[in-house]
Amino acid sequence: MTVVLVDAGGTNIGSVRYALQRLGADAALTSDAAAIRAADKVILPGVGSAGPGMARLRELGLVELLRSLTQPVLGVCLGMQLLCAHSEEGDTKCLGLIPAEVRRFAERPGLRVPHMGWNRLSVQREHPLLAGLGEDEQAYFVHSYAVPAGEWTLATADYDDAFSAVVARGNFHGMQFHPERSAAVGAKLLKNFLVL
Repeated sequence: MTVVLVDAGGTNIGSVRYALQRLGADAALTSDAAAIRAADKVILPGVGSAGPGMARLRELGLVELLRSLTQPVLGVCLGMQLLCAHSEEGDTKCLGLIPAEVRRFAERPGLRVPHMGWNRLSVQREHPLLAGLGEDEQAYFVHSYAVPAGEWTLATADYDDAFSAVVARGNFHGMQFHPERSAAVGAKLLKNFLVL
């Protein structure tokens, strides 16, 4: 099985790669269209903001390629947001694979933005990506923008309101949290992705 990490300039690439190595998957970091197209599994990691993230994908000529993939694809953190239709962050048109609008958390008294720390995952519908996930499992989040809950939502987390923590639509999947920093839960979900 070949797994690739799309080199979209994210700063979490090394830690995602190491998490995959612990699961026995040596994921190559690449921006080569042929390598991405040929891979069995594709992961789009990302830390940063939507505008520069999409600009990098356009610059590398990967936008249409990513949209055309038929193998399992996983967006992580910003990578998940880039799978959506649009982000309020920089008024950015994204890949449009999940018909959702990425919105900034509303700042309220007692609600700090960015949302940082451990948060409980609440399963909304069964899916192989969530196999073995218990009721009180938590994952580690760092983000200021979120995807609202919708038909694409597999699991939510709550930060003053429910938002999508795990999404799926067809062969495209996303995790808003950092699985590589989410201990056993993150490892379990990455392992589930590798066997989709």
